[in-house]
Amino acid sequence: MSASSSTPPSPPPAIEARELTKVFPLQWSKGYMVAVDKVSFTVNAGEVYGLIGPNGSGKSTTMKLVLGLMAPSLGTTKVFGLSTSDVRARSEIGFLPENPYFYKHLTGAETLRFYGKLCGLRGRSLQERIGELLELVDLEHARDRRLAGYSKGMLQRIGLAQALVQRPRLVVLDEPTAGVDPIGSREIRDLILRLKQEGISVFLCSHLLEQVQEVCDRVGIIFQGKLRREGPLDELTAIENQTEILLQEASPALISKIQALVQAEGADLLSIGRPRTTLERLFLDEVERGLADARSAGAHSAEPSPPPRP
Repeated sequence: MSASSSTPPSPPPAIEARELTKVFPLQWSKGYMVAVDKVSFTVNAGEVYGLIGPNGSGKSTTMKLVLGLMAPSLGTTKVFGLSTSDVRARSEIGFLPENPYFYKHLTGAETLRFYGKLCGLRGRSLQERIGELLELVDLEHARDRRLAGYSKGMLQRIGLAQALVQRPRLVVLDEPTAGVDPIGSREIRDLILRLKQEGISVFLCSHLLEQVQEVCDRVGIIFQGKLRREGPLDELTAIENQTEILLQEASPALISKIQALVQAEGADLLSIGRPRTTLERLFLDEVERGLADARSAGAHSAEPSPPPRP
């Protein structure tokens, strides 16, 4: 087979984190705190990945390590094959923080023009990009309205627009629907799904588990700095020790005989598989296991070992 007809190489992962560890010294003592402890995960190109965990679990620190805003104590993070310490990786990432700060005296269009110029856009290409983004986030009607008159949901959408201004291949969202009403939350969810359709990878941190379950392909559950569970959402929410059979037009007698009599009775077997739990139940179970593990380890039973050194 010639080289020209060979299978093209698969694209590198959007995010590849390996053994990420972040240690903070405690200010008023000689101790230390391990905020992120040997966390590894991969976000494939075009995938929506959700990192969930309670407050103080290490979500925000992990996100900052992915963004290159903080250097790890140990481990590595790559974005499309580039180290996050490489300046070239920054142009591949769009970021929407939980509480973005905007100049409220600017209009929606002026805000996008400001961020576009920061990213090196000028002239006609910038004007066209502003129009595209306002249409994408459904804010064309408010392009000339000052941000001081925007609702919380509108501010989050203009924030998402600014995160996309330089056409990144990866978007990182920190609590994208925090403080947003149900209608605004649904609009942001639809925007995330649209980004996925366009091949843009999304990495989001959230505590709204129902929304994560609606949009994410893969999920990681982090607790006390450790990644407790990680993988495809369908696999994580499957109840492994149960089987579900869904029948159509089946009589009670047929149900009692289950699968062996399905064809004989002329019913349609629609599906056989594992029933699913909710992401919320999975999350709470992992937190409870984490607390039990911490208690069994005996938090005060031994002198802590020295922190890892970079």
